[in-house]
Amino acid sequence: MGRVHQPPSRITMLKFSKANTKLKQLHDVEELKYWLENKRKVYSLDLLSGYSCPAAKDCLSKVVQIDGKRKIKDGKDCKFRCFSASQEVVFPAVYDNRKHNFDLLRNDDEFGMTCSIEDAMPKNLGICRIHVAGDFFNQSYFNAWANVARNNPDRLFYAYTKSLRYWALGSTYILPKNLVLTASRGGRLDFMIDKYNLREAKVVFSVAEADELGYTIDHDDSHAAIPSQRDNSFALLIHGQQPKGSEASQALKQLKSEKVKFSYGKTGTPLSGV
Repeated sequence: MGRVHQPPSRITMLKFSKANTKLKQLHDVEELKYWLENKRKVYSLDLLSGYSCPAAKDCLSKVVQIDGKRKIKDGKDCKFRCFSASQEVVFPAVYDNRKHNFDLLRNDDEFGMTCSIEDAMPKNLGICRIHVAGDFFNQSYFNAWANVARNNPDRLFYAYTKSLRYWALGSTYILPKNLVLTASRGGRLDFMIDKYNLREAKVVFSVAEADELGYTIDHDDSHAAIPSQRDNSFALLIHGQQPKGSEASQALKQLKSEKVKFSYGKTGTPLSGV
């Protein structure tokens, strides 16, 4: 006899987030309007930064409690601070919601996670960014999202990930076409990008660096989301609050002095993490 699904209570319901300013720009992208017909909207499902990112390296940052206060702790190989971790220090409700989601999912199995995600999905969800914060933390969780996409072919799901082992193993069966993935370079498994010929997003410190790579810069997440672009790599400009004196901080200062348009907002304000 198969496992019986138990509908969640309010306490055990995952919490999807409404689109931030960056993701709202997807409504203006012609290639994505099909997914947003009938007043459907963009949402994300987010997890605790760092703790849910098993392959993070260059951007590994997490929130820790020190003397009763939340502070950022950067990984030993960190080259630029994770924007979403910075959010979790400043906004307690953001930290609490992401921790709530991670705690509910981390000890469940594939069937349970699939059900939990589908139960919590807003009815008017048209496009879902899987993780403004967080990453695929194990194979069962990755498979759960593949199941969700397969069960909801009229909705679009997309994600950046450094958890490339789960993507590679998950690809042993055909992933649904409405699940669009981008390898986020800067992790401990970067070698798999070349091994499996995965499309990538790379954080760059200048427009010149993107030009040298031959990559266009994504300013609105459309490169990551559009299904027809799933084979095209691209760049993201450094963003967020970076440690004083760091190379990333100096790059941000230079970009601002040059009045370069940042990824991710029409006002030039960085709005979302990778």
